[in-house]
Amino acid sequence: MAEIRKYLFARHLRSEPAMETLHYRRGRLVRSGRGLSFWFRPLVSSVAEVPLDDRELDFRFGGRSSDFQAVAVQGVIEFRVVNAPLLAQRVDFGIDLESGRWLRAPLERLQSMISQLAQQVVWEYISRTPLRTLLAEGIDETRTRIAAALAAEPQLAEVGIAVVAVRVSALRPAAETEKALELPTRELIQQEADEATFRRRAEAVEKERAIQENELQNRIELARREEQLVEREGANRRREAEQQAERTRIAARAEADRIGVVESAAAAAERDRAELYAGLPAVATLALVTRDAADRLPQIGQLVITPDLLSTLAGRLADGVRDGK
Repeated sequence: MAEIRKYLFARHLRSEPAMETLHYRRGRLVRSGRGLSFWFRPLVSSVAEVPLDDRELDFRFGGRSSDFQAVAVQGVIEFRVVNAPLLAQRVDFGIDLESGRWLRAPLERLQSMISQLAQQVVWEYISRTPLRTLLAEGIDETRTRIAAALAAEPQLAEVGIAVVAVRVSALRPAAETEKALELPTRELIQQEADEATFRRRAEAVEKERAIQENELQNRIELARREEQLVEREGANRRREAEQQAERTRIAARAEADRIGVVESAAAAAERDRAELYAGLPAVATLALVTRDAADRLPQIGQLVITPDLLSTLAGRLADGVRDGK
């Protein structure tokens, strides 16, 4: 918006750099440019301000696809003025010389014109295309068609307007249709999720089964080793018992042999003694027998010999000497 100051019968205008100011005096263009600052007389002057910066036009168009489904397209068209004097001839950008504001709404007129051109392109494309195709490729195709149509539109070139960019942010069907279209995909996603859950559970069950089988194999191996250990311990005990029995038999045989040898020696000694006693007198034999008996008797602390015992022994000794035995 231009800044205008009053000084008696003259006025001073200062415009912004983004605005091209056109000063007309008595209907003739006397000066134009960006960010001008000049004096003028309001009684014989008129001023127009045309914006030269890029402007954005938001749009939302609705239509029906070839299969009779409601579709909404939303986006932004960016445009700018490339020929301000030409545009000022076709659209009124005149400003109030008191406040510096536009007398009309020129930008709204421009936006309406561009919007109508773009809407016609969108309607033609949507009405000839089925809904699934629109949802698959509609955003890029719509942007391309709008940009190409506006770039080739002679009406915009005639007023000095150029389209800078076209952006389509959304192409959506009605809410009920969108839910119906989303349902198979949701079911497929849910099915994949269920399958993934089932696979995880199956893997968990398989791992649990593998763990149990491993534990069972470990128990079987442990039992087998315990059985081998028991068998080995039993074999060792049997071998020890056999060895002990063999040692016992050997010891018994040795003891029997020793006893046999001792008894044989004793028997031989007895035979020798008997032969010796057979050749001795009775008195000598009695003395030897008494000696042997004394060796086997317990120890006697005191022996009492009576006169009768001496008389008997003396008589027997005398008989023996007399008999020559």
